[in-house]
Amino acid sequence: MKQVGIISVLGAVVRRDLTIALRQKSEVLTTLFFFVIVASLFPLGIGPETALLRRIAPGILWVGALLAAMLSLQRMFAADYQDGSLEQMVLSPVPLGVLVSGKILAHWLLAGLPLVLIAPLLGLQFDLDGRSLAILVASLLLGTPVMSLVGAIGAALTLGVRGGGVLLSLLILPLYIPVLIFGAGAVEADAAGMSASGHLTLLAALLSLAAFFAPWATTAALRISLE
Repeated sequence: MKQVGIISVLGAVVRRDLTIALRQKSEVLTTLFFFVIVASLFPLGIGPETALLRRIAPGILWVGALLAAMLSLQRMFAADYQDGSLEQMVLSPVPLGVLVSGKILAHWLLAGLPLVLIAPLLGLQFDLDGRSLAILVASLLLGTPVMSLVGAIGAALTLGVRGGGVLLSLLILPLYIPVLIFGAGAVEADAAGMSASGHLTLLAALLSLAAFFAPWATTAALRISLE
């Protein structure tokens, strides 16, 4: 398939998933509201101790983003599996990896990008300065796509399994730990007066590896789940 054809198919899959998701806005907003609530409860509970808030902010914001992104993972392929669309994707002449990549990109646009955009506002509650907020946004821009890519593998492996949500969490949470460490570590390093470039570089390396291997692994997992 020509490159132009692949891009057009990828765009069509993304537009389809975005259109379907926007018809059910409650599911999209659930992820965002969860992140806002989790991140907002800690400053209220801890009180106005700015030094403590700045110290715990990276970990809290990153854990909140991680848990919020996980809420929608199980639905990534579930609707297509139930209505038979997934089987048609497998049988179509278009490579399944291209279709899977489109669905992963759509998931990130719906569940990852909103978290990146609202994170600076939530960071103000923790008295983070402008530089720390910029590092936070950069780390989330690199880290949230990794969570969507890795989460797609878990979503494909647990497709159609009873109690798949719990199993999905057990499968992917250990794989999210490096992203959490490097993402929160980038903000912490900057706050401590050190360079955050090392952490961001490692996040970029994780993103490159996930972008290369995750669509292939997800495709294999989907074929196994449909057998």
